[in-house]
Amino acid sequence: MNSSVAIRHDLVLVGGGHTHIQVLRSWAMDPPPGVRVTVVVDRPVAVYSGMVPGFVAGQYRQDELEIDVRPLCMRAGARFIVAAATGLDPSQRRVILEGRPPLAYDTISFDVGSTIAGLDRPGVAEHAIPTRPIGAFVRSADAVVGRARGRPGVKLVVVGAGAGGVELAFAFRARFEREGIRGASVALLEAGPTVLPGYPAAAVRGIEDNARARGIELRCGVSVARANADHLELEGGEIIPADALVWVTGAASLPLFDSAGLERDPAGFVRVRPTLQVVGHDEIFAVGDCASLLTDPNLPKAGVYAVRQGPTLIANLRARVMGGSMRRYRPQRDFLSLLNLGDGRALASKWGIALEGNWAFTLKDRIDRRFVRRFQVLGPAGDLQPEFARAPAMAQDMICGGCAAKVGESVLTRALDRLGAVSDPDVVLGLAVPDDAAAVATARGEIIVSSVDAFRAFTDDPYLVGRVAAVNAASDLWAKGSVPRFALAWVQVPDVEPARAEETLYQALAGARAVFDAEGITLVGGHTTNGNDLSVGFAVFGTAASADALLRIGGLSPGEKLILTKPLGTGVLFFADMRGWARGDWMEAAVASMVRSNASASRVAMQMGASACTDISGFGLAGHLGEMLRASKAGATIDLRALPHLPGAGALLRRGHRSTFHPENARARRAIRVERDADVPLLDLIFDPQTSGGLLFGVAATRAEAALAALHAAGDVHARVIGEVTPPSADGALFEVAPGSRLRRP
Repeated sequence: MNSSVAIRHDLVLVGGGHTHIQVLRSWAMDPPPGVRVTVVVDRPVAVYSGMVPGFVAGQYRQDELEIDVRPLCMRAGARFIVAAATGLDPSQRRVILEGRPPLAYDTISFDVGSTIAGLDRPGVAEHAIPTRPIGAFVRSADAVVGRARGRPGVKLVVVGAGAGGVELAFAFRARFEREGIRGASVALLEAGPTVLPGYPAAAVRGIEDNARARGIELRCGVSVARANADHLELEGGEIIPADALVWVTGAASLPLFDSAGLERDPAGFVRVRPTLQVVGHDEIFAVGDCASLLTDPNLPKAGVYAVRQGPTLIANLRARVMGGSMRRYRPQRDFLSLLNLGDGRALASKWGIALEGNWAFTLKDRIDRRFVRRFQVLGPAGDLQPEFARAPAMAQDMICGGCAAKVGESVLTRALDRLGAVSDPDVVLGLAVPDDAAAVATARGEIIVSSVDAFRAFTDDPYLVGRVAAVNAASDLWAKGSVPRFALAWVQVPDVEPARAEETLYQALAGARAVFDAEGITLVGGHTTNGNDLSVGFAVFGTAASADALLRIGGLSPGEKLILTKPLGTGVLFFADMRGWARGDWMEAAVASMVRSNASASRVAMQMGASACTDISGFGLAGHLGEMLRASKAGATIDLRALPHLPGAGALLRRGHRSTFHPENARARRAIRVERDADVPLLDLIFDPQTSGGLLFGVAATRAEAALAALHAAGDVHARVIGEVTPPSADGALFEVAPGSRLRRP
């Protein structure tokens, strides 16, 4: 978020394929100064295609073939954006993204793969399981096996007998045998004259012999005319039973480049020179299946070539952004092919020779595992893998952003006490009566509710920062039951160069507008300034029907239930994310929670007659609950086991990770009674500083169940009753934290 080196070049990598992950690993070891790298992927986890047949056969767990791109990006100091790229505008140097503004670049590289040919044939899109996107296929493979368990004599048909189709046919056959699924049959169809087009005759014979031995039916010279739910119609009218259909018919180009005006081959793939630069565009690179090499247009679409393009792309991207000569990519003419037969053996072929055996699978397994391990920063549980544990540690002095960058509660309280409050009869909520928002009465009796909230960026993506800042700022008014109507922006931009400063400002405000426009909040103006970091904030204004209509921070009564509408954990997750310790799926869940508005939760709280309400932000659950209890002159018992928390938050806390603002919040522990058998890492959730957290409100015990049902129906699916209000504690403790056994359920 804060760089002492001015940005002079924006490099955008679209896709997390076999080539780009090599670029990221290289950048992590030796980042060029002044280059900002942005990675755009449609999902945070990439799948290594070479191990997919082994996964289908039951030889690998899913996590063993997955590469989490996000922690790799963090290690490389790269921005990470999860969005589908849908188009390219080379004249403006913008890549078009789904659901957010176009992204500017100086240099861009595409490693986005391809789709499957033939999906437009009648019935295929509805009934077939395509092998691309590969991640979606992996998620579907187990479902195919699951259906086979419940259907005696299930018939699986694989269409396309290239290397991928052959391996999958053998993999499913092996999986059926391994799981004892009796009567299952596997057929492999190919439109060409033989299986394995382009492979040596010895390899073709080896596959034919093994197919006969394993009972896999091979049919060449046949084409599918139509797919149906339980059968295929071939060209010529023949009907083939098919309970499950796997479609592996070769690569087809993606629509991403359709309107870009780039030179493409007859199949629609982008033409690139030996330097991997697109013809006519030195600033655009393309690798892997999405590209067609000008000097070798018939090069097969195979992962081995994408892997081998890695060193050339790394060298040429560095030459492009730093200056230097370009290298030429020369594809290997005859590489060692290792086809997994699914039963612990593989077929090896090279120089026209084909051999098979367990040794061949052992070799393939070793090569594949070694490749994947080079890029797996974290294990399935989020533990740092040995390959990266031995690498130099990332900077440990990075300060958290978001609401974890607030001034401490005790510092704020002392400063305001020294300042004192001005007496003004028109002030409904203000310094004399502290609350989440201010409220004033006009001469005409209108109640104006307002709040201002700003924070330093918690991520390098200005669009996401602006979006979360807008949700967070509006939340103060939603917590009071007021509907926000207008907003003023304050943005501090770190970029000095005018064009980059403009782009950063535009992205941040576009993120805010995405929130404000959806909620009927009009952005009416604001102020900008330059500084070391990106910081974004908003003053938000709304109205209330009357002073009595406002939800206050005080007003809780003993016996009421306390409801929290969003899960906890954003503080520790973003702390870990900055250091490359957080998994991509954890961070996607955190972002989804942060960008969710508290509007619907506010409406439910009002409908259910909430007695008091606040939103949870930088002071954590303990700090904000403490404010409510002091204002209400009440106590509470919190059920530790009922606290909703984001995926990964508990695991990170157990490893000892804490947000940089956590120690300040944890000072409140002195005023809390904690039972001896409380789970200490889970206890630390209540001190974790939240950015754009949920609402916390009190409601009559008789209405708690209805309130939860209404919240869940409105989309706040993580809402939970986390405790109950009690009379003030005799020993002065603000509230008690219990494991949950003594709490009455609603």
